[in-house]
Order: sequence, then C-alpha cells, then structure tokens
Amino acid sequence: MKSSRQMHKRRRTQAGIVLIFALIALIVLALAAVSVVRSIDTGVQVVGNVGFKQDTTATSDLIANEAVAWLSARVAGPGLESNDPDNGYYATSLDALDPTGNAGMDANRALVDWGSDGCKFAQAGSFSTCLKASPPLERSQNTGQWVIARLCKSAGSAGTQGNSCAVPLSKQSVQSGGGEAKYGAATRFTPGSGGPYYRIIVRNAGARGTVSFTETLVYF
Repeated sequence: MKSSRQMHKRRRTQAGIVLIFALIALIVLALAAVSVVRSIDTGVQVVGNVGFKQDTTATSDLIANEAVAWLSARVAGPGLESNDPDNGYYATSLDALDPTGNAGMDANRALVDWGSDGCKFAQAGSFSTCLKASPPLERSQNTGQWVIARLCKSAGSAGTQGNSCAVPLSKQSVQSGGGEAKYGAATRFTPGSGGPYYRIIVRNAGARGTVSFTETLVYF
C-alpha cells in the first residue's frame, strides 16, 4: 500500500498540472476576447469612415451648385474667355490636369494647389504647373473647393476661328443618297447651338481626413 505521504505528493502534482491548464485556458480566452473587441472596433471604424465618405460626396453637390451659379453669373459677358485663377477658373481644357495628384510622376502634369501650400504634397520635378483652386467654402462641416476648366483649345472667344471647343450635339435628319436604296431619314449628329462645356472638379474634405472628388460637366 502507498503511504499517505506518496498520495499527498501525487495530489499536489495533479493540482499543479490542473492549475497550468487553467492558466493556459484563461490566456486563450483573454486573447479571444481581445480579438473580438478589436474586430468590433475595426468594424465600427470602417462603417464610420464609409459614412463620412458618403457625407463628403453628398456635400460636393452643394459646392458644385455654387460653381454653376458662379459660371451662370458670368456666361453672358466676356468674363469666361480668360483665366481667373483666384476663383479657380481656367479658359482652356487643361488636358494635362491631374486633380487628385495620384497619376504617377509625369513631369508635364498640372496639379491643383488644394492646400494653398504650392503643391508641397508632390515631389519636386514631378509636375510642371501648380494651379490655384477657388477659395474654400464651408458646407455641413465640410470644406470644399473647385477648379473649372472651359473645354476649349485656347482662351478667348469660343467662336474664334481655330479655337475648337467641346459643345453639345444636336440631331439632324438627312436623306440617304449616292444611288443607294432609301429606307427613310438617317439621323446624324451636328454641333448644337449651345456654348462650350465647362468641367467642374470639386474637392471636398470632411471629418477624419476623408476626401472626395467629384466631376460635373455643364453648358449654357
């Protein structure tokens, strides 16, 4: 028969092993709890960021409407035939424009000085021009600015010879000819009578550093 001393020693050994397993289980449970908390926290942050992003995009419509009103007040006169950089307006199409600043390292691209810091966000030599944007507008706790480009080859009157501009098209019905069988009137598109298109690019900054860019084409 085993002595009482041996049985007591065996019980102490078993108790020590159980304690080790209990500690391991507690550690596993603690890690699982931390993982769940972090997962929930990350999910809440993602949902919040999506909400802020949607808010900046929606508020961009208000800024675009302000830009349309600015254009509308000047379209009747010669005010839109030349650049007005202090109001973020340019009378040419700005073909090399990179409004977001994310189009690579093309040294010929034109950036927009959204931060009024001389386009310091871009590496020196990675762009040729730093264009001014409109003064910032505060709408619904967001800050928006625009850049407007008239879609014309050059400044001056849109009707000047050699100054091609993008204009809306109109439908015109013409008869087929050339000895071919005539199945009726064929529809063709010809330049309409409206003015040139204006490209409105809005940058809107909101909470948590969210930024959205929207683009609108209008003509009068």
